[in-house]
Amino acid sequence: MTDVPFPGLSKDNPDSEGVVSTWFVGDGESVAADQLLAEVQVDKVAAEVLAPVAGVVRLLVEEDAVVTQGDPIARIE
Repeated sequence: MTDVPFPGLSKDNPDSEGVVSTWFVGDGESVAADQLLAEVQVDKVAAEVLAPVAGVVRLLVEEDAVVTQGDPIARIE
């Protein structure tokens, strides 16, 4: 099992929060390594989140949920 963390987009404030703006996969879907999972945003910075490994995605947060950088947003089994 591999956690997918919210990326650290704000180097000046590593405890800042952001949102998962879009999920490109659903809970229970199979993904390949490096497949696009989500788009996240901190302040005015957006970034894509890729799957670190292949497997089945378990979403831990919903779209527009506020998440602290570094916290897991999904898990790949």
